[in-house]
Amino acid sequence: MLIWLEGTALAQWVGLSFYAYPALLALHITGLAVVVGIFFMRDLRLLGLIKQPSPADFLKPVRLAYAGFLLNAVSGFMLFTSQASIFAASTSFRFKIAFIALGMILAWQIQKRLALLLAKDHEQIPPNTRLLAAVSILCWVAAIIAGRLIAYLG
Repeated sequence: MLIWLEGTALAQWVGLSFYAYPALLALHITGLAVVVGIFFMRDLRLLGLIKQPSPADFLKPVRLAYAGFLLNAVSGFMLFTSQASIFAASTSFRFKIAFIALGMILAWQIQKRLALLLAKDHEQIPPNTRLLAAVSILCWVAAIIAGRLIAYLG
């Protein structure tokens, strides 16, 4: 199936076009900056490592973070098509995808908890939510490192 995917018109365009791969990489990095930037700042705030903005200020930008993730997913899939069999065999790639999946599950769970806390007018962040925020940060950093290692380790 991966060989078939690499033979599609989309994969051929991504792999052979002078502009497609670099443009998609730029979109991928932009999506990464948005999604990780918002969640990373939120998690730092929940951990108490930064004092501003308030936790409530992270309720609305989550939509932008999800849009960044969608941009990342679409551009990432398009990049994947050009070398699907190589990426699928890459341990670094598989770790990257696992860390992203876990990061997004944590992001959703943290947002849900944050909304419940703020609905009850609680400003105090419970220890279990802080732990999720710390694990979230580790997941995003690990995903970025794994993504970079794809080029070097395969």
